[in-house]
Amino acid sequence: MKSENFPRISNRASALGTENAFVVLAEVTALQRAGRDVISFCIGQPDFPTPANIQDAAVKAIREGRHGYTPSNGIPELREAIAKEVNRMRGLNVAADDVVVGSGAKPFIAYAIVSTTDHGAGDEVIYPNPGFPIYESQIVANGAVPVPLGLKEARNFAFDPAELEAAITPRTRMLILNTPHNPTGGSLSAKDLADIAAIMRRHPQVWIYADEIYSRLIYDGAFQSIAALPDMLERTIISDGASKTWAMTGWRIGYAVNRTLAPTFTRWVTNTESCASHISQWAAVEALNGPQDAAEMMKASFLKRRDLIVGLLNQVPGITCLTPGGAFYAWPNVTEACRMTGCADSEVFRKKLLNEAGVAVLADIHFGARVAGEGQHIRFSYAASEEAIKGGVARIADWVKKNAR
Repeated sequence: MKSENFPRISNRASALGTENAFVVLAEVTALQRAGRDVISFCIGQPDFPTPANIQDAAVKAIREGRHGYTPSNGIPELREAIAKEVNRMRGLNVAADDVVVGSGAKPFIAYAIVSTTDHGAGDEVIYPNPGFPIYESQIVANGAVPVPLGLKEARNFAFDPAELEAAITPRTRMLILNTPHNPTGGSLSAKDLADIAAIMRRHPQVWIYADEIYSRLIYDGAFQSIAALPDMLERTIISDGASKTWAMTGWRIGYAVNRTLAPTFTRWVTNTESCASHISQWAAVEALNGPQDAAEMMKASFLKRRDLIVGLLNQVPGITCLTPGGAFYAWPNVTEACRMTGCADSEVFRKKLLNEAGVAVLADIHFGARVAGEGQHIRFSYAASEEAIKGGVARIADWVKKNAR
């Protein structure tokens, strides 16, 4: 039977974006199955096991028969623990009823867009570029207009506030902020946040989606949220979760906090997931309320690895790397290395590193269109062993030296 005789796939589904980290991971896996030795820095997840006390809480939940549906917004014990943690970290005063739990933080990107924009109405969403690729994917899939806002290396990968104000129109419905940031590891300073808040006060029609999934992984000073600034809490959707802080990526527990939108988000959860995993929710209660020594150990390890990889990358000919303020990503500038080795751009460079040097990284184009004048970049996830970091960067240095023209 010819393919044209089958029912068609929608344009919306055909245009749906993806996370290229998983695409590159498939390439890595294929090479490894063929016997190739590849050191991978492409997946952004902690390389530690979930702490034992959290695992034990999940087993206890299973043994106690906590297997069924929960309220769509999450069990009260978890929402109360989240509200307490959000207030402690951010200096806020939110209530458990302002919190909605989901199957990871990622679904709330879509829930926020569909709750603040109308499909096909020309509503605009401003988002950071480079940025987490699901932002743009979900903006487009849900019929809104994506408006990328370029991050600047000279500003430690923040955007120019003047460019933000210029991007806002009467059709702007939401601004997405991500700090600490994926893929650059940059974090917005107190001045950055104050400048953004000042602009937002002049544009009261715009919601703020504060993606703060790396909030517990900030290395220079305390974490700061735009929600803590005057007039910002009511219009800010705080998004966070358990995955990065407690090595719980596969447990799929995230949450959003906003008093006005909590009932709407709850209905979206009812319409899609029904509820997050009952077992995982009890594990997350223990993650939040239990001892934090394992989380602090992981953070200290990431900090040590950050300093190691930045120091090593800055010794590679043609590569310069700023020190990221948070998360577990490095975003080195490889413009000169591309020129030296005859690579047309960072994607060619990335492919050669994979196939010729046995090192897997991501290219800047995996996180949006390149920002004009910002050069070429690649992303490392340094959620990898110190041995892998040393070996991987050494391979890159050797390859660059061997192929320099």
